[in-house]
Amino acid sequence: MLPALTCALVRQIDRDAMASLGLPSLLLMENAARGVCQVIMRDNSWNSITILAGPGNNGGDGLAVARLLAAQGIAATVLLITGGKQLSADAAENRRFLNNCGMLVTEPTTEEMVRILETRTSRDLLVDALLGTGIRGNVASPFSEMIEMVNASKSSILAVDVPSGLDCDSGLPCGVSICAQTTVTFVASKVGFLNEPARKYTGLVEVCHIGIPQDWLSRWHAAQSRDDAR
Repeated sequence: MLPALTCALVRQIDRDAMASLGLPSLLLMENAARGVCQVIMRDNSWNSITILAGPGNNGGDGLAVARLLAAQGIAATVLLITGGKQLSADAAENRRFLNNCGMLVTEPTTEEMVRILETRTSRDLLVDALLGTGIRGNVASPFSEMIEMVNASKSSILAVDVPSGLDCDSGLPCGVSICAQTTVTFVASKVGFLNEPARKYTGLVEVCHIGIPQDWLSRWHAAQSRDDAR
C-alpha cells in the first residue's frame, strides 16, 4: 500500500496511469465506483440510499455508484447539484448512462432538499459525491447550504474520496465540510486525513484501488521519491 499522498500526487498517478498504461478515465471512475459499492453493500439493511452528486468527477463517481447498485438490484435516489456548472466529461457520460437505463436523476431545489432530508434517519444512507479534491477557497453557494443541510440531517453519511468541502492536504474544512461516518478514498489515503482535526469529517477511512496494478504503483512511487530527493 502507498503512504498517504497529497492531492496533487494522486492526480498525477491518474494522469500517468492513463498515459503509460492506456487506462481510460471512465474505466478508473468505474473501478472507483465499484469500490464504493462494495463498502455500501456490506450493510444490506439500509432503509434507503440517496446519492448526492456534484458536477465534477466526484459527482461522476456517484452517478456510476447508482448504476452499479442498480446492477445488484439496489435502488438509490440520485440528486444532482450543479450550481449552474457544466458537468465534467466523465460525469456527463455517467449521467447519459443513467438516462439510457431509465434511471431518474433529480435536480432538487433547496426546499425540496429540506423535505427529502427531514424524512431520513440513521438507517438511511447518504452518499456524498458532491465535491472532490479540486476545491479551491471556501465552498460557495449552493454547495455550502447543501453541506449544512446534510450535516443537520439524521442520515448516515459515506463520503466518496473526500468529504465535500474538506481540504485533503490540510485536513481542514474550506468554510464548511461534510461530516461523514465513513470515507472511501482512492489509490491512497490523503495526507490531510492524518491530521487530528480531519477525523471529525472523514470518520473511518477506507482505501480502495481503481484498477492500477500495485507493482506499477510501487515503481511510480519509488521514482517519485527519487525525484524528490534530488
